[in-house]
Amino acid sequence: MPSIHDVVIKKLATHSDDRGYFREVLREDDKLLRHFGQTSFTKSYPGVIKAFHWHHKQDDIWYVAGGMARIVLYDRRPGSPTHGVTQVVYAGDDNALTVLIPAGIAHGYQVLGNEPLTLFYHVTKAYDPKDPDEERIPFDDPEIGFDWSIKNR
Repeated sequence: MPSIHDVVIKKLATHSDDRGYFREVLREDDKLLRHFGQTSFTKSYPGVIKAFHWHHKQDDIWYVAGGMARIVLYDRRPGSPTHGVTQVVYAGDDNALTVLIPAGIAHGYQVLGNEPLTLFYHVTKAYDPKDPDEERIPFDDPEIGFDWSIKNR
């Protein structure tokens, strides 16, 4: 699948030794977030699909800390050179990444495998329950038309 304009995937360096490992996830000199608003953490169970939502103003950076996810992005920004493009990113234990998801990109994920998924997300705007910057789209939205089934190959 093609890449979406302005989505940034950062491969993470992992430093391992006999005690375990150390991994830097997000640094100020990455210059990925235009402003820091909040960091949150979530846990989802095997087979769960959380999709889709998007933001008018907020950018997200996702880091899958445990388990594996199929992250699905859909460019719904009018005027974007990749408007209407879907991008799939596999992230987690087997592929350590951070994913910058700009405002206007619909995003969601599916937990893969038999382990729960743990996900940190860093955002440019703190959540305001009185004025949430979030729009929801069903996971099976016909415009996006994403097939969530697992393909046996």
